[in-house]
Amino acid sequence: MTNKIEGQIVSLQIHKNRRKPMEKTSSLNLIQGFGIEGDIYGTHKSSREKNQILLMDKETLDNFNLDPGIIKENITTSNIPINSLQIGQKLSIGDTVILEITKPCPPCNLMDEIRPGLCQDLQNQRGMLAKVEQGGIIKENDPIKY
Repeated sequence: MTNKIEGQIVSLQIHKNRRKPMEKTSSLNLIQGFGIEGDIYGTHKSSREKNQILLMDKETLDNFNLDPGIIKENITTSNIPINSLQIGQKLSIGDTVILEITKPCPPCNLMDEIRPGLCQDLQNQRGMLAKVEQGGIIKENDPIKY
């Protein structure tokens, strides 16, 4: 991690109910080894250990005329090419949080419910999954360094 400021958080979302729209929030509490406090997908189960957080950049969303949170990402960023991040790369957010990129997020059929053909359009562009290496509270407009 070079600690160079590359971007910031522009929007935060949380899953409160399955198959319902994400809820926008001004802050999230990220818990190491768990994910997002209060998120229905936050869990200590090993199957979710690498899929705790979904990051997406606003620039990609804008290219598809999509609003933040619509593709179910938890953190929407600006000025970071999220889909170009490498597995194992670490992001420092705000004062304390560190996320580790674990894998690309493949688009699922739910994307076609947003707009027919969106699943195909988002191939290799639906954002990156990460796990919480060091927890803390993050807020909109927090800087992201990597």
